[in-house]
Amino acid sequence: MRYVKWSFLGLVALLLFAFFHYTLPQHDIVRIVGTENRRMDIGENSWFFASPDVGTAASTSRDIFFINAVYPDGSTMEYRNEDTGWGWPPYFKMDSFSVATEAKELVSTKVNPIWVAITHYGWRNQLFTIFPNVIDLRQVESPDVTIIPWVNIIILLLLLSALFTIRRMWLRFRERTIDPAVIDVQQSIEDLDDRVGRFGDRGRVLFGWMFGRK
Repeated sequence: MRYVKWSFLGLVALLLFAFFHYTLPQHDIVRIVGTENRRMDIGENSWFFASPDVGTAASTSRDIFFINAVYPDGSTMEYRNEDTGWGWPPYFKMDSFSVATEAKELVSTKVNPIWVAITHYGWRNQLFTIFPNVIDLRQVESPDVTIIPWVNIIILLLLLSALFTIRRMWLRFRERTIDPAVIDVQQSIEDLDDRVGRFGDRGRVLFGWMFGRK
């Protein structure tokens, strides 16, 4: 049972890590090398795409903005640029067209690079054709800029605080309600055992007396 318990807790921890890693904002320092508007048929990977742009009709086939970028080490990355609207994750992004225009203004070459800090959520996976979604972008001075993820720190601290509060409330509830009830039940069982034992002793005495009398 111990292995089952720890396996279950490990699975829950892994799912929570994946959820927050996908949902919380991340920051990349890249050089934008191009933008495009690509027609895509959204199929089984629709979980990893946002809803259609706010004000447009829902469809499995639609135009999606993409931003092509290169990391300082030369590796490549492709981002999608979609509105999140009022859906999940709750970024309330409704300016994908403006972000596309800003990205075009920041396109640069390897000779004269313009470094851009891109804030996004999601993953890049070539097997399932999924892309991280750009939330914001801004020009920075160099690829060595350090960005402190304040949003992630605050959200995780609030979450830990909430979990700690819930745990304290549960411990107090268990101490005041459940533990006394369990003690009462155990005491009742012990009292019942004592009564059954006394009754058995009396029965044995009675049967012994009757048998001896005969």
